[in-house]
Amino acid sequence: MERVNTGGRPLTRAALAGRRRALDEGRAVSRRELAGHARDAAKSLALRPSLRQVLEALVAAWGEQPWARLLVWPSNERLCEKTGLSERAVRYALRDLVALELIAPKDSANGKRYAIRAPDGSIVDAFGFDLLPVVARAGEWAERLRGLTAEVEHRRRSFDLLTVCRRAVSEALHGLATQYPGVSITDLAEARDALEESSPMRSRSSKDPSLVVEAWSELRELAEDRFYQAACAGKSCGHIETNNEPLSESCNKVSSRNDGARAVLHPALVAAACPVAAELGFEILTEPELIDAGRSLRGSIGAHPSAWSEACESLGLVQAAALVVMVAQLHDDETTGRRKSEIRNPGGYFRHLVRLCLDGRYSVAAELMTMRRRRMT
Repeated sequence: MERVNTGGRPLTRAALAGRRRALDEGRAVSRRELAGHARDAAKSLALRPSLRQVLEALVAAWGEQPWARLLVWPSNERLCEKTGLSERAVRYALRDLVALELIAPKDSANGKRYAIRAPDGSIVDAFGFDLLPVVARAGEWAERLRGLTAEVEHRRRSFDLLTVCRRAVSEALHGLATQYPGVSITDLAEARDALEESSPMRSRSSKDPSLVVEAWSELRELAEDRFYQAACAGKSCGHIETNNEPLSESCNKVSSRNDGARAVLHPALVAAACPVAAELGFEILTEPELIDAGRSLRGSIGAHPSAWSEACESLGLVQAAALVVMVAQLHDDETTGRRKSEIRNPGGYFRHLVRLCLDGRYSVAAELMTMRRRRMT
């Protein structure tokens, strides 16, 4: 089929779609609002720099005329001056902006861009580009940005969990090699090396780290279990060298310390004892949901990231998350007057409780059960 060349711009679906968009009747658009929607569009579509520059230059040319369309008519020469791009780069950028339905062309008979003025000198119409699609698709930009934000947050959480697991595996293997050299760790070391090769870097890769987090978690469990078995050596309690206390007493102390630091917590117990999590939008039914709630609420109680890392390494992710939610509930009770004010710094209180748990002087599970009974009475 022979293509007819009329001398004008080739007709495209994107150009027609841009012309058919419209604003609500009587709505006025300011340059500031238009610039904000343009920035959102550039972020959500990940526009390359040249397209961003040309779009910003077009937005800057908008004169806030009370028209039904947001028409601008800067020449290519003017756009080159504003952006520093070559004329060819400007033409390509305009073509791509039309294809992305960010602007819609309004061509004159001779293909030039200019304004039509009334006898009194006021501008009544113009030929150039219509920026209305940028504003008309504002809801789409907001939805895309929410999705991108959720994706970035998921990636950050996955990398945090990956870092914790890698560090725990390294500590377990180092402990086995130095304290129990007779225990074989060849299989664990080989599995770690294989995972290291397939694990993405936080700052150098766009791969999803969640694909290997589960494998690292399983390897961590295997390494820590082997270290635990080597440390127990078939006994029910740890062995303490240079111990002057009676055997039964020292055994009970070590057992209580391990129980306090690694006690099994059910997410339902945390949810029942700490309703503040549900009030903040966190549904705690499973351990991953509990971990997500703890990681999200860590900042709200003012706990430093180093305190969170210390808790994860020493108590485990579930215990650390439960402790964060518990401190958030205690602080909320004090704020609302349901409990006497005792916590001046929730973040410092969290770090203090972590160290008490390690010393065997505090039990998160026991405190949660007490809080649950208190709320049931």
